[in-house]
Amino acid sequence: MVVTNVDVQAVYRKINEKLQFLVNKSVNHNRQQSSELEWCEKKKELAAKRKAEIVKATCLIKWPKQIEDEATVVDYLCDYRLLYKQGDFLYIEEIGEERVAKFSNKGHLISDEVKLKDCFHKDEEDDWSNEEWHGKDERVSFQYDRLKSVQYAERWWNSRNPNYPYFDVNCTNYVSQCLRAGDAPMRGYPNRSSGWWLANNNWSYSWSVAHALMLYLSTSKTGLRAEEVSSPELLKPGDVICYDFQGDGRFDHSTFVVAKDKSDMPLVNAQTSNSRMRYWSYEDSTAYTENIQYKFFHIIDDNEDS
Repeated sequence: MVVTNVDVQAVYRKINEKLQFLVNKSVNHNRQQSSELEWCEKKKELAAKRKAEIVKATCLIKWPKQIEDEATVVDYLCDYRLLYKQGDFLYIEEIGEERVAKFSNKGHLISDEVKLKDCFHKDEEDDWSNEEWHGKDERVSFQYDRLKSVQYAERWWNSRNPNYPYFDVNCTNYVSQCLRAGDAPMRGYPNRSSGWWLANNNWSYSWSVAHALMLYLSTSKTGLRAEEVSSPELLKPGDVICYDFQGDGRFDHSTFVVAKDKSDMPLVNAQTSNSRMRYWSYEDSTAYTENIQYKFFHIIDDNEDS
């Protein structure tokens, strides 16, 4: 039975306030919205820093097909589309947001919040922190198809490929899938602390854990390998960025470069907090701190050895 007394319109009003705030200098809003409007303000500030502006914002809300009549907690999805104008350059950033709305027994909205996730596999952290990731130096031929990798990143940024495992913290698994779609060769099976691979319902730590992928890309001399570059404008679509939000030496997040903006800076796709064509720096993220550290990896192959 579908609930008829739940005030879903209150949710629509909240989301609409966010959309209005994104494209206008100010709107009337209540204090309950302050934290999420702070997110909007970060988006606007980052755009201004890049000499860009958000000129249009829309959101598609996806409710469950059926809400039981006893339910007071409802999980739902928001798909945002933000149109940016940067000089004569236009592009759309997309955000897939998982949210939870809580209602009273009478159907009044009590709270409506983003379902936040950690960016780190804490259950595996102690198993690989001191491992060598380059493995044996056997030769593995590799020609990277950047177009195919970006096409994959665009196809799956906000959904799950059933041919792969899925994690609550899925950022690095998603990046690994994108690399594999570009014909990156796997090696190291069955040692989870060696190489980069997925096989027989198992995978290396470097396939699914952000810090482990960073270590692998920093040291690999054969097969999938990369050159660490000094600045983001040196990256191309098909490359990888790793993030240490706290600046404590432990990398928490991975993204995949899919395009460049008007200033030749990367725009990235990512999962866990699903996003498409997001500006690379993550200064608009709740995880961002002034201590953040980045590593920029340009994927190289037999045609482009460093």
